[in-house]
Amino acid sequence: MEIEKTNRMNGLFEFYATLLTEKQMNYMELYYADDYSLGEIAEEYGVSRQAVYDNIKRSGKLLEDYEKKLHLFSDYVMRMELLNELKNYVAKEYPQDEMLSLYLHRFEDLEEE
Repeated sequence: MEIEKTNRMNGLFEFYATLLTEKQMNYMELYYADDYSLGEIAEEYGVSRQAVYDNIKRSGKLLEDYEKKLHLFSDYVMRMELLNELKNYVAKEYPQDEMLSLYLHRFEDLEEE
């Protein structure tokens, strides 16, 4: 499984997991976050590998569809990139400005909640 796809699925899962069924959430979490194989998941749930594969494929497509419509994950990634650029700029140009640093930390804390 390629790292980029795994990271993307984990990111999408963070934002949209509650829109999936409980079984979809469990399969996706085991497969992408916990690195279980299809066979291990199938054994755990008493189903075929094909059933697990089909469920994960459909769930991944659902997550991508939600992202296509709502853009929550991509907007978050862009905000974090901009925040990092701003933090670097402030550290370089305004290293003594404690209030500015405080505002940046507060914003970063909001993003992590």
